[in-house]
Amino acid sequence: MVLPRLEHVGIVVGDLEAAKAFFAELGLEVEGEGDGEGVMTVSGRAVDRIVGLAGVRSEMVMMRTPDGHGKLELIRYRTPSGPAGDPEAPANAPGLRHILFEVADIEGVLERLRPHGAELVGEVVRYEDSFKLCYLRGPEGIIVELAERIG
Repeated sequence: MVLPRLEHVGIVVGDLEAAKAFFAELGLEVEGEGDGEGVMTVSGRAVDRIVGLAGVRSEMVMMRTPDGHGKLELIRYRTPSGPAGDPEAPANAPGLRHILFEVADIEGVLERLRPHGAELVGEVVRYEDSFKLCYLRGPEGIIVELAERIG
């Protein structure tokens, strides 16, 4: 069977507005209407059954890359409460560890994201003659890799 496409990646966050602002500054666009800010409330028995939890009430925002091919679903669970994550988890910890975005000006993007709490994990590195790369931590400790094509 051929997989038609990757629809989206879901990221659970505690501060939905901060995460939305961070990814908007990176260049992602809110998709859908929701409450006028793109926030949709999700709850009900079907949602409980899908996620395997009882009494789910969550808010989510779908954000897409400008080319329309990549999407992030940012989710804040109001109920039930979940365990705290580790916002300082290193890049080699098991689990989904980072997402990569190609950018045109890596230094410029870093400067725009710093007011949103972005901090470099390591440093900006020229990788061979193909890319400048870096890891940074965004909201909730999410590791975002930036790649600027060079050469």
